Amino acid sequence: MHLFAFGINHQTAPLDVREQVAFPSEDMEGALRDLVDHRPVREAAILSTCNRTEVYCNTDEPDSAVDWLAGYHRMQAANIGPYIYRLPNDQAVKHAFRVASGLDSMVLGEPQILGQMKDAVKSAAEAGTLGLLLHKLFQRTFSVAKEVRTHTEIGANSVSMAAASVRLAARIFESLADQSVLFIGAGEMVELCATHFCAQRPKRVTVANRTLERARALANRFNGHAITLNELPDQLALHDVVISCTASPLPILGKGMLERAVKARRHRPIFMVDLAVPRDVEPEVAEMDDVFLYTVDDLAEIVRDGVEARQGAVAQAEAIIDTSVASFMHWMETREMVPTIRALRDHAERFRRHEVERALRLLNKGEDPQKVLESLSRGLTNKFLHMPSHALNHAQHEERDALVEFISRLYNIHPQE
Repeated sequence: MHLFAFGINHQTAPLDVREQVAFPSEDMEGALRDLVDHRPVREAAILSTCNRTEVYCNTDEPDSAVDWLAGYHRMQAANIGPYIYRLPNDQAVKHAFRVASGLDSMVLGEPQILGQMKDAVKSAAEAGTLGLLLHKLFQRTFSVAKEVRTHTEIGANSVSMAAASVRLAARIFESLADQSVLFIGAGEMVELCATHFCAQRPKRVTVANRTLERARALANRFNGHAITLNELPDQLALHDVVISCTASPLPILGKGMLERAVKARRHRPIFMVDLAVPRDVEPEVAEMDDVFLYTVDDLAEIVRDGVEARQGAVAQAEAIIDTSVASFMHWMETREMVPTIRALRDHAERFRRHEVERALRLLNKGEDPQKVLESLSRGLTNKFLHMPSHALNHAQHEERDALVEFISRLYNIHPQE
């Protein structure tokens, strides 16, 4: 049972690298099965968000699992190797606890990562790659995250990506109440952004999505209008603010489309936030004069504004995590002893069956039951004590004292008395 975690995140890799190893939700189960079926990996779970791609696994050959990540995404291992962190055993446990508790996020204490982690576990369970070790790890992870949020102020004054987007937009426009806002996508991140932006009562709200039904469901919550992605070329110029977060593997807003939109707007500025990984907006768009484009990495500075107010809770959260790591590692170590304990019990069970069968034969012959029980108990005692007695009698001088100490501790006896 060897726990190993590896991956890249916003601290180790730039966005253009992170988007190359992201896993779309619809590909997750297939990727998990591919890893377990073609590598010496017994269990696996993948956490893939805009800020990180991490693989948690049970494997004796961690290098093979790391090579799989590059191969699956058709990348050269050397191109991704410098960005990857490798975390064996207790380091993997601590990392999982910190991630779920919001201590490893771009936004310290942000709660969304916990839901994303639960989705990763659900995908692993559905793919059949979640075994005893990872199941125990993530159940404990969720428990630790709850304890951290319950007993510390780590989530106080948290500045989410959605709130940061509103702050950035306020730097461009004097009042969001005079602007039209377009949300592209209908997932959780877009929903959070819509909640924050619509609190500013924008002039117009539009939701674009691949399926019109999902777009309408979200748009109706905010008295907005729903369109499909195919309508974006005609609708883009009508909006001042564009927030996009889809699961598209390729950009859906290209430089050509933005150039036409800017021209139709007579060069009035467009504020854009691309929260998708891989990106929804072509990077070249950022070079345009009348477009203010921000990615998840660009939001780093503004989300740090509330960090100082939460730093006091970090030490307390780390203490909870350290204690929990020690507890989990103790569980892992006891699981390592299971085969030995099972073999010991099987050995004792053979002794028991042998003596019981012998006693039953004697009873069937009409022997005195009391004598049979005495014989049974002596037989069991002699068999159970034969091996430690033999080991003591044949111990070499240099090992005798250690063996005496061990057996005394094992049987809780005190020979000196």
